[in-house]
Amino acid sequence: MAMTLLSGCAQDDGRTRITVWSWEPSMQLLVDRFERLNPDVDVTLVEQSDYDLLNQAIQDGYGMPDVAQVEYYALPQYAVSGQLRDITDDTVGYGSFYTPGSWSSVRLDGRTFGVPLDSGPMAFFYNDELFREAGVDASQIRTWDDYYRAARKLKDIGVCITSDSGEASFYNSMIWLSGGTPYHTSRDGKEVSITLDTDAGTREFTQFWQRMLDEGLVDTTVSTRSQSWRQAVGDGRIASMFAGAWMASVLMAEVPGGAGLWRVAQMPTKYGNYANAENGGSALGVLSSSRKPQAAMRFVDFVCHDVDSIELRVAHGAFPADNATLGSAAFRGRTTVADGRGIDIAYFGGQRYNEVFTEAASHVGTRYHYLPFDVYAQEDFHATVGAAYQWVRDEADYAHDLQLYREDRKPEAPFPMVTLHDGILAWQADLKEYGTNQGFTVVD
Repeated sequence: MAMTLLSGCAQDDGRTRITVWSWEPSMQLLVDRFERLNPDVDVTLVEQSDYDLLNQAIQDGYGMPDVAQVEYYALPQYAVSGQLRDITDDTVGYGSFYTPGSWSSVRLDGRTFGVPLDSGPMAFFYNDELFREAGVDASQIRTWDDYYRAARKLKDIGVCITSDSGEASFYNSMIWLSGGTPYHTSRDGKEVSITLDTDAGTREFTQFWQRMLDEGLVDTTVSTRSQSWRQAVGDGRIASMFAGAWMASVLMAEVPGGAGLWRVAQMPTKYGNYANAENGGSALGVLSSSRKPQAAMRFVDFVCHDVDSIELRVAHGAFPADNATLGSAAFRGRTTVADGRGIDIAYFGGQRYNEVFTEAASHVGTRYHYLPFDVYAQEDFHATVGAAYQWVRDEADYAHDLQLYREDRKPEAPFPMVTLHDGILAWQADLKEYGTNQGFTVVD
């Protein structure tokens, strides 16, 4: 994309300086490559993923980046508040370049506020050895009932089918997968509706997951990617997970001992139909406060829309958001995952795992929308719905209580402290109050 730099932006050496905040592992390599090919621009990279720091910089009015990496769930918050530049005119024709799920995640009311950097179509990751030990062919799990029955069999051999300590990102992704649309924002960004209590997709997943929790089929004591989670997955106490495609690299890096045992499959759904959602994924956006928006947009375009840049990111573990990479024979045919030494490991037992992810990406629905204050919403989830996961007296009693559940005997502590439905109602009430306090008109 040819663009002309704004006059008055260059420094003494004739170079325009921009600052980029990002946590993408390969970003420094991309910065180096960009500067070689664009010697008139100097890029300062700050490794940053903290929205509190971004919010503070915006509030203070100084120290703000020109370009920021923003997760899809957070992007509406910065777009609606006017902090992200509308780049619709700079991205004409880009829609067909990216997967429907990732492209819809950077669009609000027909306008574009970021360019997809990566994506996270959901998949079913499972330890094939554990499932077979329990007498289950996990590749044949199609429905939630199939999944439930498999969980019961895994429980019989002392294994939890998955873990969930109460993570909003997971819950929202499952609502999305279920066809739920509990959040709506008006075209002008001023009105918000929150219908978690009546939304069909939310209700269906909540009822299903409550059953899983009630029967002790889910480990609620470990948070994904925590040390205790790594140990539980590595020790064979957790048999599977629903996660974005990025989990392939996470498993390789954090549970290397599982190499050869794991496989991936499409997400099971209530009725066994093909449906999916994003779980993770991010974009690069230009802040409205940038005094060098054209140089900033050149960088965004280079990182997110340049074929060679995308190839570099994918080589370093990123999951692509563009259709060309997902459809390429080289990408789809991969049977190994690179470890930290760069050595290719057949982590998924020689399976062409990217074929599963590519198909998963094609089934991501586009009707789901995030709240324009989803950063707060995800934090508040722990204080409201999170109580439904507190089903043991304390961590020390976990092993004892879990054994009682495995024996179909109820532990002394009430289970759960509240139901998911109760938590959802409390969450909705909090979100409505917060939205009102933030100046939104909250409508039913």
